[in-house]
Amino acid sequence: MKRGAPILLVATILLSGCFRGPVYKRPVVPVPPTFRGQASADSFSLADQAWWNIYSDPLLEDLIKEALKNNYDLRTAIAHTQEARAYVGVERSAYYPSVGFDSGAQRDLGVYKFRPALDLPTVGASTHELFVGGLSTAWEIDLWGRIRNTAAAANATYLGTEEARRGLMLSLVSDVAAAYFELVELDRRLELAHQSRDAFQATYKLFSERFGAGIGSKLQVTRAESALAAAQTTVDDAERQIAEKENQICILVGRNPGAIKRSPPDLGLNTPPIVPAGIPSQLLERRPDIRQAEDNLRYALANVGVANANFFPRIGLTTLFGRVSTDLSSLTTGNSDIWALAASASGPLFTGGRLTQQRRAAKAVFDQAKFQYSQSALRAFQEVSDALTASQKLSDIEEQQKHEVRALTESVAIANRRYRGGLASYYEVLEAQELLYPAEFSLSQTSRDRSLVVVQLYKALGGSWSLDDTQFANGH
Repeated sequence: MKRGAPILLVATILLSGCFRGPVYKRPVVPVPPTFRGQASADSFSLADQAWWNIYSDPLLEDLIKEALKNNYDLRTAIAHTQEARAYVGVERSAYYPSVGFDSGAQRDLGVYKFRPALDLPTVGASTHELFVGGLSTAWEIDLWGRIRNTAAAANATYLGTEEARRGLMLSLVSDVAAAYFELVELDRRLELAHQSRDAFQATYKLFSERFGAGIGSKLQVTRAESALAAAQTTVDDAERQIAEKENQICILVGRNPGAIKRSPPDLGLNTPPIVPAGIPSQLLERRPDIRQAEDNLRYALANVGVANANFFPRIGLTTLFGRVSTDLSSLTTGNSDIWALAASASGPLFTGGRLTQQRRAAKAVFDQAKFQYSQSALRAFQEVSDALTASQKLSDIEEQQKHEVRALTESVAIANRRYRGGLASYYEVLEAQELLYPAEFSLSQTSRDRSLVVVQLYKALGGSWSLDDTQFANGH
């Protein structure tokens, strides 16, 4: 080997560290000082609490743990993450030389003619055997950062799948909690529907008996019958929705459709009285979807580096070390050594603009990723603000509806007393009932919506962000 070859090799390796490609810098996103709907920035956030402290119902906690263990979408996301991680190893393997072996056996047949002293034609033949064995290596020197940026792109993809998996875990917790709260509210609505139906059933029976005795009118009977039919329809519809909601939860937790154990509706839904949101700038670090958008941005930037490196030649080194022998048994002990060391460089001269357009496309993809990152941040601020505003307004609405239900309940009692005292017809009782039960339904839905807003806010803030995967999945 010539003395200049090692010097060239060392110099090339040192230069390879000088071309790292474009440097990542997080885009500047305008961050509001406080969320809209937030009186002041809180140092503490609802997202700092673990999910089992937010959803303290033991039956709900069991369902969430089951979902985090068995949900098939989450299992798919985990497998996708493992795939992306493996591809990181595939791309990083290009940093190292590839080593292989070469072996072969060859037999040649030679035919010759000669004339001996008797001048008679004679034909002869001989065979020659050749055995070769050795090791070969090939290595591309990453002078321009092509391999480095390809590996960086693969790593960004892997990190993005990790954030997608983490985001799916948070969504799964929120989806199970929301469906559970909706199911409990449907139980409450079914109870109200039964009460309504029983009340209208008693009214219909009373009017029918009075009409049969020749006291009342057919109009009273038909109106009471209509109210009873509407109440029965509400019962049937509530039972339908309960079955569908149970099936939805079963799919989330990885079960076949069936019944779901839950707390009775009279216990009420656990809604925190105060929902601190924290500091808006923290959202960029806590929300999995924003972090995933940033990983996508890193991936796009690394591909710009790959596109830049494609303009430069690829420099490689190959080596071969082995032995050659005419006898297989002497292949390892013979003295016929062979070796080779070669350097190669190949690069584009004319591509018809292909490389230029590829670089432009990579830069355009980077711009898209940058805008998508900013859009993700703005959407996150909106979701938090919407949840905070809804929490405040729903609290006010619930108080007004409670006042309405109390007043209508009293009006039903007054109508019944007036009817029993002969001061009014039963129409007043029927009318008061027809106003009371819808108001009770609305109050039940508003109470449910207040709990759902907490679920939405917890998810929008990136809840349980400080937990590792084991804590997140197992709870406590």
